[in-house]
Amino acid sequence: MQEVAADVFCAEGTAVNWVLLRDGTELTLIDAGWSGDTSAVEDSVRALGRHPRDVQAVLLTHAHPDHMGAINHFHERYATPVFMSSAEVTHARGGHLEQARPADIVKRCYRPSALRWTARIMAAGALKPVRIPHAQPYPRAGALDLPGTPVPVACAGHTSGHSAFHLPDKGVVITGDALITGHPLSPVSGPQLLPPFFAHAPADAEAALQTLAGVDAEVLIPGHGVPWRGTPAVAAEQARRRASITNTL
Repeated sequence: MQEVAADVFCAEGTAVNWVLLRDGTELTLIDAGWSGDTSAVEDSVRALGRHPRDVQAVLLTHAHPDHMGAINHFHERYATPVFMSSAEVTHARGGHLEQARPADIVKRCYRPSALRWTARIMAAGALKPVRIPHAQPYPRAGALDLPGTPVPVACAGHTSGHSAFHLPDKGVVITGDALITGHPLSPVSGPQLLPPFFAHAPADAEAALQTLAGVDAEVLIPGHGVPWRGTPAVAAEQARRRASITNTL
């Protein structure tokens, strides 16, 4: 886990990230890894000297299993609420997730790196169905009254209700899977889009780069890959250039 800005922490689980925002003794958790990462999510909270009960809410960028894993555990054990866009609420509650099919993954496993990644995520719960029946839409428009005061930024494409989160006071944008910096299936590093087979609407995913490019930030924390320092506008342009590679994966 690394502190990428004051009181903003990025932790990595099974090839996926989550983020903790700290305000005094209270925390906001953004995304929650695979189900197999649940203990690691708790450990990241305790590494800050806090108890999981100090997490005031979980925010979800999008309803995919590699970001939802620890949410039900936090709700059931600590009564932690979870908020997301209204479109993602429908997916999370019903379990009808806009995600890549297993066949899309399997046919790419001819590469050793892809095969290793597939084995890792299967062990972390990739085949385990996930539903969040207690999912709630954001309680208000604009900045949320939670530690870190995150501002949801609608950037649909990867899923139809995907959100990024802007931290204006910190100069940080948390992009989820709308803009990443690396992935075990990708041969390139740096700002990029996930391959189109991961996206619900690939054309919209590419168009969402323009939304992110307009966010005023100096640090980008992706759902996959390492944090990146630079403006979202520069990151979006790099992602467009790399699309000639990532779109063929």
